[in-house]
Amino acid sequence: MNKWTTYIFILLVTLATIGLMMIQVYWIRDAVKLKQAIFFSDVKESISKVIFEIDKIKLEERIKKQRKFFEDNRSSFRVYDSLNQVMYYNYKNINSQTDIDRFVQNSNLVNKIISDLNFSYNQKDPGNFYYSKKSLIESMIKHALNEKGINTSFEFGIYSRATNSMILQKTGKYPEELVNESFVFDLSPIGSLFAIPNQLLIYFPNERGFIISQLWLLLAVSVILFLVIIVSFSFSIYTIFRQKRLSIMKNDFINNMTHEFKTPISTIALACEALKDKDIQKTESLYDNYVGVISEENGRLGLMSEQILQTAIIDKGQLKLKKNSNDIHDIIRAAVGSKKIAIENKDGSIDLELKARHFVISGDNIHLTNVIINLLDNAIKYCVQTPRIVVNTNNNGNSLLIRVKDNGIGISKSNRKKIFEKLYRVPTGNIHNFKGFGLGLSYVKAIVDEHNGDVSVDSEPGKGSTFTIKLPIK
Repeated sequence: MNKWTTYIFILLVTLATIGLMMIQVYWIRDAVKLKQAIFFSDVKESISKVIFEIDKIKLEERIKKQRKFFEDNRSSFRVYDSLNQVMYYNYKNINSQTDIDRFVQNSNLVNKIISDLNFSYNQKDPGNFYYSKKSLIESMIKHALNEKGINTSFEFGIYSRATNSMILQKTGKYPEELVNESFVFDLSPIGSLFAIPNQLLIYFPNERGFIISQLWLLLAVSVILFLVIIVSFSFSIYTIFRQKRLSIMKNDFINNMTHEFKTPISTIALACEALKDKDIQKTESLYDNYVGVISEENGRLGLMSEQILQTAIIDKGQLKLKKNSNDIHDIIRAAVGSKKIAIENKDGSIDLELKARHFVISGDNIHLTNVIINLLDNAIKYCVQTPRIVVNTNNNGNSLLIRVKDNGIGISKSNRKKIFEKLYRVPTGNIHNFKGFGLGLSYVKAIVDEHNGDVSVDSEPGKGSTFTIKLPIK
């Protein structure tokens, strides 16, 4: 898959993913709107029942007051008996809001007749009616809403349009919301023929949360699907680029390995050809020199092969460490001794600053020695000037710190995060002055991890690098 094919594929998948997410959001929005419509309908139906009950209670009290008025005015008992009996009969047959409205009209006509007969009956609704029935109204509203499954907090109020004021509030916490954001229902105008009806206002402080809670299953599934899609898409993109990068690294590894193996093989082949020359066979110093070259290159081939095999063993999880008590200072001295010739060939130096007071750890002697050797190899290899290497040890709590500091070419910030990955080599453009497979530091990290330790690097381009190994003290 070439570069542009990969990008086009990613673009198409991205657009498809965004499209699916937009459709899901559209469906959720429609579901919320539907739930809002159902909520509004349920509230309207519930409060209509409450208004019916409130109006009926008001009418009942009105009839009682009229009865008392006429009983107190015995001279008008005949009028009371003829008119109020009709009203009482109508009240007993109220079964709907339409009956309420019809009764109110009849009641207003009765009031007019009474007024024409010069009776001083106070037909206005007392202002303390709603206060006296506040708990009852609240209970009726709550019961009616619960029947429709609306189990959220609410605020109610009685608003007088005649005086432009709030007659009653449940708690008084939401005066502005009651006026501007509430459900509004007209109460029947029990009074004169031209009375302006009061209004019952209902406000739900947690209306949006309640509606959304009705959709929690849909929202939960949608969120999970969103996360699955995003994670899957991200993982797919990560896998594509990772495979592409691994493919490039694999090709580089094969090229490097071929080159690395080809050089000693060619050298051995040339040395063998030279040894066939009878004149060289007769010259003991030349003969020994060529045999030494063959032996050296053969050892080099063995080390490279061992490094590749060890990496394969680590990848398979088959690495078995032989842990025992080890003096880390002795391990460091042994590793430095093995690099003595290599550092002298470049006129460099390795200074030891072994300051740790507790330096005995539990570990595999051979692998820990290889770890130090790998770091020293890199410090020598990646130095374009005279190598100056410092190895020091210190204690930090229950840990032993080993630092290998060099004056090499350094590592950029972007590459510092990747250098411990297998087969990764810091890119140097078209210049190939530094040999290697990209396995050394990945081996270092694997061995340190097996010893329950940690390895890190502090470096800047042109200023050298400092590798720090942290191991637990026995």
